[in-house]
Amino acid sequence: MEHFFQCPYCWEEISMILDESVPNQTYIEDCEVCCNPIEVLVNFEDGELSYFDAISIEQ
Repeated sequence: MEHFFQCPYCWEEISMILDESVPNQTYIEDCEVCCNPIEVLVNFEDGELSYFDAISIEQ
C-alpha cells in the first residue's frame, strides 16, 4: 500500500510503499526529496495500518 507523509527534515510530502504482509516493521529509508535518512516504524493489524511514524535520525 502507498502511504503519504511529511519528511521530518524538509517537510515535503513524500510517499512510501508499505508491505502489509509483515505486521511490525522498523527500517531506514532515504527521503526522495532531500535524501536524509528516515527511521520508519510501521504496524499492521488485520491487514490495516494501525501505526506509522517517520522519525529523523540524529546525525
